[in-house]
Amino acid sequence: MSTAPVEIVEPETTEKTAVEGPWVVIVWDDPINLMSYVAFVFRKLFGYSKDEAERLMLQVHNEGKAVVSSGARDDAERDVFRLHEHGLWATMQQD
Repeated sequence: MSTAPVEIVEPETTEKTAVEGPWVVIVWDDPINLMSYVAFVFRKLFGYSKDEAERLMLQVHNEGKAVVSSGARDDAERDVFRLHEHGLWATMQQD
């Protein structure tokens, strides 16, 4: 008695198996908002100390951008939305 060969078909998957890395929120320089206001927003939204908020504000002013937060995608989306509500130009990207 002989047995027929068996073909095993693996299902195709389209799901990502890689772990998603952290997301960063970037604030970009703009010609509209005062530097003192940008530092105020950083303190209000992220709880930065006065010195840290001013350091980030100066980085935005001098270098054109600064990373102000990082974490999960949902948190980054929320931070970008809140920064937009305060009139700042912000984007997010995967780090």
